[in-house]
Amino acid sequence: MAGEAWYYIAPFHTDVNRALQDLRRREFEAGRYNPVQPFPEFPVDLDKPGPGAQHASIEDAIEASDMDGTRSILDMEGIAATPGPGMVTELPADLAEELFAGEQPTAAMVEDVLAVLGQLVDRGQGVYVVLYQGDAPSEILFAGVSWD
Repeated sequence: MAGEAWYYIAPFHTDVNRALQDLRRREFEAGRYNPVQPFPEFPVDLDKPGPGAQHASIEDAIEASDMDGTRSILDMEGIAATPGPGMVTELPADLAEELFAGEQPTAAMVEDVLAVLGQLVDRGQGVYVVLYQGDAPSEILFAGVSWD
């Protein structure tokens, strides 16, 4: 089975790992992960409540998802300088330059490149891009591909 692409837009924080961990916690508490929802829907609709967490912890949810993974941000453990299993890395500057035509990426620009972002990472890995509103960072896009 091929990996499933996932993506989230989270509030900006100067500590990208903190933004990631806050996002993981939010999605866990909402229950938007496999096996609670075998194939979570993207984009996430924050106005539509999820079924709620069905496991005692993120680690328990990951274990229950077995080889498939959670098909969500829960599978990403942290931020890394180089790609690796369960890690999110910053989108390389040369790719960001190419994808966003040298402009500071905005949430509106992201829709056009989501399919490409999913092809830039291996299964079980993710990338992030800081998004801007005007000249100020406003959000962080996290995108990746699930294990299965």
